[in-house]
Amino acid sequence: MVPFKFLKYLQPTRYFSLKRKNGATAFPLLEHLPKEVLDQLDSAETYKSPQAQAYDKSWQALHLGHIFYEESYADFEKIPVVDEYRFIRRYFSKAWVYYVLLLRLISFKNPFKEISGFLSSKTNRLQLSSHTPVISNAEVEGFASKLVEQSPFVSVIIPTLNRYEYLKDVLKDLEKQNYSNFEVIVVDQSVPFQKEFYEQFDLQIHANYQEEKALWLARNNAIKQSKSNYLLLFDDDSRVEPDWIQNHLKTLDFFKADISSGVSISKQGDKIPADYRHFRIADQLDTGNVMIKRDVFKSIGLFDRQFEKQRMGDGEFGLRTFLNGYLSVSNPIAKRLHLKVNSGGLRDMGSWDAFRTKNLWSPRPIPSVLYYFRRYYGASAARLAILRITPISIMPYRFKKNNALKVIGALVVIITLPIIVFQIVKSWNLSGKKLAQGPLIEALDE
Repeated sequence: MVPFKFLKYLQPTRYFSLKRKNGATAFPLLEHLPKEVLDQLDSAETYKSPQAQAYDKSWQALHLGHIFYEESYADFEKIPVVDEYRFIRRYFSKAWVYYVLLLRLISFKNPFKEISGFLSSKTNRLQLSSHTPVISNAEVEGFASKLVEQSPFVSVIIPTLNRYEYLKDVLKDLEKQNYSNFEVIVVDQSVPFQKEFYEQFDLQIHANYQEEKALWLARNNAIKQSKSNYLLLFDDDSRVEPDWIQNHLKTLDFFKADISSGVSISKQGDKIPADYRHFRIADQLDTGNVMIKRDVFKSIGLFDRQFEKQRMGDGEFGLRTFLNGYLSVSNPIAKRLHLKVNSGGLRDMGSWDAFRTKNLWSPRPIPSVLYYFRRYYGASAARLAILRITPISIMPYRFKKNNALKVIGALVVIITLPIIVFQIVKSWNLSGKKLAQGPLIEALDE
């Protein structure tokens, strides 16, 4: 449920497109926004209708990090087509505006109305990344957290598979943490298992060998083993700063949140992506860097094992928390360097990329992705997501930000269309079997 309907073409499977179970959306009511927030928003005067202007400001407030609000829109009124196009032009590149127009025309919308709206919608693009966020990072960093002072016990959970070389640096970083009241639960699936490896670290480590190579089973078992109320999920190929644990706790306390969703960078010195440089309601959950209160798992269950050896298990859990009304905050001060090494881990257990296949006859996307899309967003949104993502996924992952190669990817799609259709049909059928079986979500007992 989004204020601008054209978002269904560009973000068909985003958390914010759904209502929570209590009927609320993620978008704050404009009349309830405090003056200090309103003052930071663009006037949005480009729109034809006052309602579109209000919706745009609500969109801005959400994305600039307005978190403390009680009232949200429950429903949205229909707005003029020209305002739908204006919204897309303000927040997306020109290529996506043409993409939406094409989809509207081939889906038998009134061509005169669509083309007229498209041509009349010329407006300047708004870069929200250049606007001041509602809450500065420094404000949270300087926050005197009573929770940190109370020093609650934290469980750091790390599944690992054949990565001792990288796990050594992970555990060294944990030794350097300025917050000391934590344990480390490692679920080790390596062959051979090296129990003596863990003896070299000055940490409270519980290293358990798991014979079955299964990521979500490993995380679920570690959560069940932990007695802590604060569970910090981590990856075995990551590096963090000494204030990492403290910054997760501080964020939970500052926002009275249930989840602190840390951000990731792939190269030392890389900038955090613009959308994740400030605090805001999280629209994703990364199980390589997230602190979750135990009560969340007790309420909605553990990770769905339908995603075993596939993808999107963390995305599904994140959406479950959103739908059930839990507050997950995107946390830019609890960042990690994710090395994404070429051996071990998920790469030894299956595909690590949702839309890039291992060979021509593999399903595209990974069946668990369509299981997730279809289960929560419906078949229509799943098809739009396939159409939206497939062309840009043809090129290798390292080129995903190269616009010229995205165009080449679209041309490759046209040339190889029969093969791609085969891949998608195969994935659709396999995801259908998962849907028929249903979720494999175990409850967390008291």
